[in-house]
Amino acid sequence: MRAAALTGTGGFEIVHLDDPAPGEGELVLRVRACGICGSDLKFYKGFPAGAVLGHEFCGEVVAVGDGVEGWRTGQFAASLPLRSCGHCRWCLTGEPAHCERTDLLGLGTSAGAFAEYVRVAAATSAPVPVDLQQYGALVEPLAVGLHAVVAANVRAEERVLILGGGNVGVAVATWVRRGGAGEIVVSDPSPFRRASAAEFGASLTHDPTKGAPPGSFDVVFECVGIPGMVQAAIDAATIHGRVVISGVCSSPDHLGHVPAVMKEVELRYVVYYRLKEFAAAARLLETHTFDPTSFVTRSVPLDVVGQAFQDLESGSLDRKILVEPGL
Repeated sequence: MRAAALTGTGGFEIVHLDDPAPGEGELVLRVRACGICGSDLKFYKGFPAGAVLGHEFCGEVVAVGDGVEGWRTGQFAASLPLRSCGHCRWCLTGEPAHCERTDLLGLGTSAGAFAEYVRVAAATSAPVPVDLQQYGALVEPLAVGLHAVVAANVRAEERVLILGGGNVGVAVATWVRRGGAGEIVVSDPSPFRRASAAEFGASLTHDPTKGAPPGSFDVVFECVGIPGMVQAAIDAATIHGRVVISGVCSSPDHLGHVPAVMKEVELRYVVYYRLKEFAAAARLLETHTFDPTSFVTRSVPLDVVGQAFQDLESGSLDRKILVEPGL
């Protein structure tokens, strides 16, 4: 199969790898589409040469391993980008991302879906309608947003601030609006992101280059992952406010704890999602009550993955770029 692999010098090259074969309990998908994630952009230059990235994907089942029930070739699926033991307490309670034996796909070790085929676990895959086509790749980022919203326990009519109007931020906004929150403010320095935030449920937007967000908020989501943003989230929270951190900051970040102490702020970090949240994201797309076209800017073939990364890093007016090996 063809795959876009890292070169070790910050670029990508097309390589030819053996087609994967399913082991026991596994499926092989012919990749229909795979999204470029913000975490890909943040960390890909530190991954080893030869690594095949891509963890937001969907595709057609083309091979079914021994012991798999409920799946057949020709079905369409999205899958958690990991394989786990299936027996520990985390796997049994629907949180395989915390399994000590988790094998992460597309994150520098096992091959991900910037390739023609990808091998996945059947137990952590969710069916999606064939007519969704490339938009089935949005299940993963939508699940990230849902996990953050569930962790925040957002209640009806609460005032919500989302720091960052990128893909995670608007996924959060999508679920918060569906949960019945009151005012939803999306804060982002990009005019493009602010202009499109209403499509995902924002009632107001804020430009952080012009000062602090207006007022205080019951729930604040930090969806950026750069130094200073956790403090900004704490400062924006009201008394007994809840702050949920989904942005991954890879640099040291100093916090002033006094504001959090005086307001008795609850601070919660989140990562990945639960199995039931992944399945809920798949069902949202199936209902056709969410417009996936507003989430995706364009699709590109494997051959220009490197250029797509460069475009996103240079601040292009793209939201989600999908990689489609079949193009």
